Amino acid sequence: MSFKFENLNIWQKAMDFAEDIHELSKKLPDEEFYNLSSQIRRAAGSVALNISEGSIGQSNAEFKRFINMAIRSLAEVVTCLHKASRRNYVSNEKFMDLYDKAFNLMNMQNGFKKKLN
Repeated sequence: MSFKFENLNIWQKAMDFAEDIHELSKKLPDEEFYNLSSQIRRAAGSVALNISEGSIGQSNAEFKRFINMAIRSLAEVVTCLHKASRRNYVSNEKFMDLYDKAFNLMNMQNGFKKKLN
């Protein structure tokens, strides 16, 4: 037995991505604990949360609205990644790895959203 969203590849990828972001956030300086670390964790978690919440809705239009919120949360994560990079908290290699994962996840979400029409 499982919830419908647990079978969605975009939810699974979002969960994996959030774990990657969580690991990164643990390496940020202590001074960023209540700022950047907290913000990037919450935004990354929000991606999967919105996908799961939308999947329980009554219509495809409602699900699309939640997918749009998930995409916006993902954009927030990317902005936090840029901040971490600018502050030299993350290597360029790690930044690009997470950036590519975010970009691929965004494309997957956009593709899924189109199928909801």
